[in-house]
Parts: sequence; C-alpha cells; structure tokens
Amino acid sequence: MNVPMCLSASSLIALEDVRRENPAAWYQAYLAGDASRIEPLVDRVAAAGYDTFVVTADVPVSSNRENNVRNGFRVPLAITPRLAWDIASHPHWLFGVWARTLMNYGMPHFENMDAKRGPPVLAKNLMRNIGKRDQLAWKHVELIRKRWNGKLVIKGLIAPADARIARESGVDGVIVSNHGGRQLDGTVSALRTLPEIARDAGGMTVMLDGGIRRGTDVLKALALGARFVFVGRPLLYAAMVGGEAGVSRALGLLRDEVDRDMALMGIRSIGEITPELVRKF
Repeated sequence: MNVPMCLSASSLIALEDVRRENPAAWYQAYLAGDASRIEPLVDRVAAAGYDTFVVTADVPVSSNRENNVRNGFRVPLAITPRLAWDIASHPHWLFGVWARTLMNYGMPHFENMDAKRGPPVLAKNLMRNIGKRDQLAWKHVELIRKRWNGKLVIKGLIAPADARIARESGVDGVIVSNHGGRQLDGTVSALRTLPEIARDAGGMTVMLDGGIRRGTDVLKALALGARFVFVGRPLLYAAMVGGEAGVSRALGLLRDEVDRDMALMGIRSIGEITPELVRKF
C-alpha cells in the first residue's frame, strides 16, 4: 500500500528477514552511547540493504509507566504467580501464539539491538545489554552520519532547538514525537512545536507520530507542517487481531477517512491543505 514501515530494534524477528519481506522497510535503533556498539550495528543494517536509519532520541532512561506497574509488566520479563495465572487463563494465546512461536523460532530473542543477536526475552542480564542509552549524544549522531550513506532520521525530537541541531548535524529528517506521551509526564505535544520545526527545517523532511487515530488527526499534522505521519498502536492492534488482513483493513479505514474528511472540507488534493484550516483554542 506504499506505506513506510519502521522496524523497531526491540523487535524479535531478525532485521535481515524483515528486509527481505519488505525492501522498503526502515530500521529504528535504540542506541547506547557507545561507539564500539554503534559502528558495527550501522554496518549490519547497511549490509542488510536498509536505506533509512532512524535514531530514537527520547528513551534515555525508562520512564515511570504506572500502567505497567499495575498490570505487572516488567523488564526483564519475570514469571510471577500473577503472570502464570494470566497465561494459563488464556489458552488461545498460550497455544496459538507462545507455543507456535517456540515451535517456529525457538525462544524469542532481541535480534536487532546490536550487531549480534541479543539476549532472550527472559534473560536476567537484559538491562545490561540494552543499557547506557543515557550516554547517547549528538557526537554519536555525527558518527553515524559519517558512516551511514543512506537517509538518517532522528525520532523523538520535540524542541525546535534540537531540530536545528539535527539539521546542522546532517540529518535528513526528523520525526517530531513525545513518544506517545509515555515518557515525560506533562510534556508538550508534538503538534504544539511542529509548525516552528517545519518553518526551520531547511532541507529536512519533517514527520510526526503519537496519537494518530483518525483521518482528521492526519490532516491536522499535514496542515501544521508534517510531510507525513506514523501510526503505531492501531496497526499493532490490527495485526494482533487479524494478521495481514487486519493491517490492510486498518490502513484502508484510515485512507478512507482521510479521503472523506478532505471531501467534507472542500479539499481535492493534499496540496490544498494549509495551516489556516486549523484553529487553535
């Protein structure tokens, strides 16, 4: 459907396998501030044929996600009595997802965090393998820029000053984002600073993610300066419920909403979308 797709470094399928299925996929990294780990990872992504490398900038430390505290989710994953009961009481997931995964792939690993295969999802040393993100700095972005010949994107910027530094560092694009509001309580929304970042973008492509649920959300972002938007959870939910058909259905719904909303606004093309269509209260 000609929709860009980012493969997260925290995914459980090897990036090489995903690239073979989708030659247009992007790779999104969660990087430790360690050049000895960054350089071989960049080389691995390049060798797999990816042409866009996305650096995640807004997860230097784990946030205080109280919903995860309440539901018992933790990293590394621990089999608690509550989790064991939850698994046993959902046999469809136990046999249809977990058992099938073990049969087809073995124990899931974090395949794409580094140049080499990462630890299994139940590893006790997981945090050591994915740590030191709080040491990531602009010097590492410049290191990647020198080593990476494809498009370089920074995801998770929300301050216009950071977007200007990204442009000066040779970045090709930025994804304006507050990580879906899950990182810093009270942070500004991406839409608030999007117009200013878009004005100062120069040659960078400005994108946005976080909270895109309806066609009108897409149109608001385009009106305020984004070239396009990313959608996360709705498509993940669709994949879990209906697999490939579910994703196609979700994308079709969003596309139809955009078309319908444009017609209701008297717009015949994306090029007719202007900032004047958005009123701020």
